[in-house]
Amino acid sequence: MAAYPGQGFPAAGPPPGSPYGQPPPGGPYGQPSPGGPYGQPPPGGPYGGGGAPYGQPGPYGQPGPYGGAAPGGGAPPGVDPEAFSWFQAVDADGSGFISVRELRQALVNSNWSAFDEETCLLMINMFDKTRSGRIDVYGFSALLQFIQQWRNLFQQYDRDQSGSISFHELQQAFSQMGYNLSPQFSQLLLSRYAPRAPNPSIQLDRFIHICIQLQSITDAFREKDTGLAGHLRLSYEDFLTMVVTRML
Repeated sequence: MAAYPGQGFPAAGPPPGSPYGQPPPGGPYGQPSPGGPYGQPPPGGPYGGGGAPYGQPGPYGQPGPYGGAAPGGGAPPGVDPEAFSWFQAVDADGSGFISVRELRQALVNSNWSAFDEETCLLMINMFDKTRSGRIDVYGFSALLQFIQQWRNLFQQYDRDQSGSISFHELQQAFSQMGYNLSPQFSQLLLSRYAPRAPNPSIQLDRFIHICIQLQSITDAFREKDTGLAGHLRLSYEDFLTMVVTRML
C-alpha cells in the first residue's frame, strides 16, 4: 500500500492515490489495480505472444525478428531471449547500444506513428546507467518491460479500444490514479501532447510521457510537502530547483 503517490511502484509508475485527489476505496491511499499496479501481462510471453495492442503484428507494432534464438549465441544472463533478439535487430549500427534514434525507429503507436522523440529520450535517460545517452542490452530489456507495463495500463484506460485516449478517458485515468486534476488541466495536457484534430486524443507514447513527468514532479512536490497537506509555500528559486532537479 502506498503512503504517497508512487510509493511502492516501479520508477515513474502511476500513483494509486494521494492527498492531491480523493483516495479510492480500500485504504487511506488506495489499492493498486487488480493484478498489480499495471495489470497482468497478456498470455503467451512477456510482450503478449499473440500480437501487440489492437492487433498489430509485432510486440509494439513492428514486424521483424523479435522472437526465437538470438543469432550468434544466447542471451546474456538475466536478459529475456526475445528481448535480446530484438535488441540485435534494433541495434542497427552494431555498437552494442541503442540510441534515441534507433529506439524511435523500433517503436510505433497503434496508428503506426513513430514514438515521439522526446518520449524516447525520456525513457533512454531513465535506463541509461552510464549517462552516455544510450542503453545497453540490460537497459533495453528493462525498458521493454517498462513499456509493456504502461501498455497494459493504457489499454485499461482506452475503454473504447480505439488505440488512443480521449479527453474523457484521460480525465478518468487521472482520477483512477488518484490525481484530483481539473478538466481544464486535462485539456491543457491534451492540447500540449495530442495532435491538433477535431477530436484530439493521446497515443501510447505521449501517455507514457505525461505520466512519467506528472509522477516525477509529484515526487519533487511531496519531498517538500512533509505534512502531506497538498499545498506548499515556495520561493521562486526553490520552485525552479524542484522542477529542474526532476527533469529527466
